[in-house]
Amino acid sequence: MSDFIYLASQSPRRSQLLDQIGVAHTLLVAGPDEDAESLEAVLGAEAPARYVARVTGLKLDAAVQRMKRQGLPTAPVLCADTTVCLGREILGKPVDLADASCMLERLAGQSHRVLTAVAVQKGARRVAVVSESWVRFAPMTPSQIQAYVATGEPLGKAGAYGVQGLAAAHIEQIRGSYSGIMGLPLFETSALLRGLGVRC
Repeated sequence: MSDFIYLASQSPRRSQLLDQIGVAHTLLVAGPDEDAESLEAVLGAEAPARYVARVTGLKLDAAVQRMKRQGLPTAPVLCADTTVCLGREILGKPVDLADASCMLERLAGQSHRVLTAVAVQKGARRVAVVSESWVRFAPMTPSQIQAYVATGEPLGKAGAYGVQGLAAAHIEQIRGSYSGIMGLPLFETSALLRGLGVRC
């Protein structure tokens, strides 16, 4: 049994979610010399599920190399990536507040998918899964969108919102994994980790 895992993510929510299921973990984040953002580039008309699984795999490759390069004790490494999509269109992190407003205008009154891919590597063995959930926003007035964007919460979040934050006041319905929408589907993650002999 592994006593701990490495979490290769800067997301405080993913760390909190691992704490919730009792998984001891140490952060293994990209250094300033690594261009982590470039891994998230979309290739052409890539299907959202394929995109999120590919990006997570690339992040995991980089994290495993980081562990080796830093001479750290070996342990399973977990990576995850979340993407929001409207139809086949991927809505990434907004570049600024105006971009966040445009995304929210499109999501308001609509249902969209949230895909979170999780991948874990232990030694030569790698396991992965993609969790799919649906979120429906209530219609939002321009002033409601502006008030939410003004909080700064949409920045750094796929689709320009955080389900666990102020946006919850505008979310009408959720189908699927709430923790998956937050960034780490706990049911699927627990199953992957247990399969690799990690205590949950």
